Amino acid sequence: MMFGKSIPLFEKLTSLLSFRRGGVRRHVLVKYIMRELFIYFFVCFMFFFVIFFVNQILLLAETILKQRVPIPTVIELIVYCLPAIVAQSAPFATLLGFLMCLGRMVTDNEILILRASGQRYSIILIPVLVMGMLISIFSFVMNDYFLPLGTLRYNKMQTKIIQSDPAVQIEANSIKRMSSTALVIGDAEGSDVDDLVIFDRSGSEGERIIIAGKSTVEKSVTPGLLMDLLMNDPIVIMLKRNDKKNYDVITADTMRLNMFESSINASSSSMNPREMTSYDLGKVISELVKENSISDRQLNNYKLEYHKKFSIPFGAIFFAILAFPLALVFGKKNGLTLGFIFGIIISVLYWAMTIMGQLFGIRGGYNGFWMVWTPNFVIGFFGIILYLRLKRK
Repeated sequence: MMFGKSIPLFEKLTSLLSFRRGGVRRHVLVKYIMRELFIYFFVCFMFFFVIFFVNQILLLAETILKQRVPIPTVIELIVYCLPAIVAQSAPFATLLGFLMCLGRMVTDNEILILRASGQRYSIILIPVLVMGMLISIFSFVMNDYFLPLGTLRYNKMQTKIIQSDPAVQIEANSIKRMSSTALVIGDAEGSDVDDLVIFDRSGSEGERIIIAGKSTVEKSVTPGLLMDLLMNDPIVIMLKRNDKKNYDVITADTMRLNMFESSINASSSSMNPREMTSYDLGKVISELVKENSISDRQLNNYKLEYHKKFSIPFGAIFFAILAFPLALVFGKKNGLTLGFIFGIIISVLYWAMTIMGQLFGIRGGYNGFWMVWTPNFVIGFFGIILYLRLKRK
């Protein structure tokens, strides 16, 4: 059975009441509602996909323009970014699509007809929850398997791009921050660099400050190395971490400094949570707890990343819980338009809460679980409250 604006309200009501309660009628209704939800979800998914896709293109634009990356390589980089875009788009599309779909059904009096025919709200709630759970599972697979795979290949491709022309990483009169190293760069032209200062904290015992008047950036053919810095008249100051009053000073005519992949790109580390599945990351966290080899804040960051692999994709089911009662409340007039407006507003607020939670977790050291799951719990709480009020009415 199909409902639409072309069928008069009385004819809809008559056709519904002509069915016996339950049986085929319930099956047809559930199938119809799920199909409508999927159509609106898909349209909204493409909407968010395009937004995040364009944002990713803009982020890659600097790399593409500065490093003159070939078009096939650019396409490959974009493909590796797709899992992250899909995983981000699905939950927001669930909220926006479900609000628009259910709002349209309320405006067209389809919900009223269902209620008049003796159906409970569960006839709508069940398809909403089932679709929300299916979307959550789909998003989780993209986020937990394809995202780490894409991130690994993206980082490898980016490393090849840097290796092909390492001089483009050296910008004149700038500061280049890396995982454990910072470069303060003076004038630079091509592969020649003047007034270079390097702060290196990668050593286990202390820090190094390297100063050179003139340096040359050279390509490296050694695996694991991104570039070589050939430094003229360098001065190396070596500081002990626990006793900075005592230090060593080394001077030389020339010095060759190897820049490793891990120093340029922090994501090349063997323990980057973004490159792991939830299973692998869970094992790493268990080992770190047993070894007690990192600080509580660092451990909390790993736990935050672990819970984020679940909280973001399963945000779709919480959005579904909110969308159902919210659409029934405001959808009596212009439900489609209001659903779009409310969906965008709630999506922006949810995104802001997610970003703030991660900042508090990473920089403030607050519990990673609560920082990433709180936005979902807030959405779910308001959804349950609205549903209970709806049932009382």
